[in-house]
Amino acid sequence: MEKQKLPNATTVLILGILSIPACCFYGIGLALGIAALLVAKQDLRSYRLDPDNYEGFGNLKTGRILAIIGIVLNALLIIFMIAIIMVFGMAALEDPALMQEKIRQMSEQ
Repeated sequence: MEKQKLPNATTVLILGILSIPACCFYGIGLALGIAALLVAKQDLRSYRLDPDNYEGFGNLKTGRILAIIGIVLNALLIIFMIAIIMVFGMAALEDPALMQEKIRQMSEQ
């Protein structure tokens, strides 16, 4: 009997890869990483039921790992952005002169 390819293994791999550089786009990478994990869940269930019937588990596993890394990076970026807004305020982020003044005040303390 010929082995079947896991139907979404390549999709999970692509979404996992894209979730990492997409963390620069304020949450898009988070959505891609979560989507990759949800799609991987279906294939993982199929593979666990009959592992001898499927191939491509390496791509699925790699995609899941990359998706988890992408989710963690995106979560850290969101936490960092919230911290920056809390410390400097939204007005300072929009006005570079005000930001420099706030940084100068913090360095003098």
